[in-house]
Amino acid sequence: MLTDLGLDALWAYRSSYEAPEDFDGFWASTLAEARAHDIGLTLTPVETPLRTLDVFDVTFAGFGGHPIRAWLRLPRSAEEPLPAVVQFHGYGSSRGSELEQLHWASAGYAHLQVDVRGQGGVTPDPVGSGPAYPGHLTRGIESRDTYVYRRIFTDAARAVDAVRVLPEVDPARVAVVGNSQGGGIALAAAALVPDVAAVHAQAPFLCDFRRASLVAGGRPYTELTGYLATHRTRERETFETLSYFDGVGFAGRATAPAWFSVGLMDDIVPPSTVFGAYHTYRGPKEIAVWDYSAHEAGGADDLRAVLGSFESLLKPTK
Repeated sequence: MLTDLGLDALWAYRSSYEAPEDFDGFWASTLAEARAHDIGLTLTPVETPLRTLDVFDVTFAGFGGHPIRAWLRLPRSAEEPLPAVVQFHGYGSSRGSELEQLHWASAGYAHLQVDVRGQGGVTPDPVGSGPAYPGHLTRGIESRDTYVYRRIFTDAARAVDAVRVLPEVDPARVAVVGNSQGGGIALAAAALVPDVAAVHAQAPFLCDFRRASLVAGGRPYTELTGYLATHRTRERETFETLSYFDGVGFAGRATAPAWFSVGLMDDIVPPSTVFGAYHTYRGPKEIAVWDYSAHEAGGADDLRAVLGSFESLLKPTK
């Protein structure tokens, strides 16, 4: 069943989000602090049974110079330099196995799959936080300076910096992609590194927080409502913090060609929040609406369409 507005209302919907006046200054200073650290890129070859791809265990310096892990997959015998795809994973998940997510490298891209700090993978978050509702969404939410997504979004920008250092990669042809949390991170990365070449945001989480808090019936957004139900006097301060991390704000600053997707039966990310970001997006954009999809937002069919669009835009080596 539909979980949010009908399609006509979604096309008409506009988010009430307004970016704080110092949004750009906050992120400029945050990235400058991170980039004061050497990128510290290391690649360790990983033995696999794969015959057409090479895999590396990667470490690079993210927020605070903290080490961030990733998989790098490269197509063997490909003509270089390669276009690259930097991928971010869903909420509470991880970069997974080195034998998973092989489609991007198989299609001719250098593929950097980033492990989000402090979640289900191998990258810790060494920064503590105050009281939070169980999960990740409210960690450090007392302040924009301590909020966990300040670190995660900075790590994402540094991931783009890292892949551009690789001699196998054409730094002008780097795309950012992700599903759910990964889609929200990709939108942030596209705004923070405005010369990325393309974006794929599949059912992006972390957009239109105020709207999501009012209509989402399941996790992870209910972690936010659970926090506010306990910290009843912190509503204003909480949404003030979130205003620096809202995907609608990043969408209004990103200009790379973008492909969004949304499932109208999504009970995790309300479709109106996706449209809130889509309508605000500054660059060339398309949105695939999957009437009978839930959070997978078209799944492999959506991915097939984006692979075709990236092929014509980024011209991967075959």
